[in-house]
Amino acid sequence: MALTGLPAPTVDGRSFTGIYLAAFAVLLAIALLAQLVAAPWRSWFPGAEAEKSLVGGVRAAVYTFMSHLI
Repeated sequence: MALTGLPAPTVDGRSFTGIYLAAFAVLLAIALLAQLVAAPWRSWFPGAEAEKSLVGGVRAAVYTFMSHLI
């Protein structure tokens, strides 16, 4: 029980995975399109600035996005 008397929120594993995969697909599509036109996409996604690979940058951006949801 939380201090407010309400039960603590739980995270359903399937919901988390579904949101993660959807966000990864959308951000990967944006990153691929930006990569094709030579745009600096890493600065668009928080968390992806220091990553060297495309997938690593997208993964970092998705984790940053997911941390704001939970």
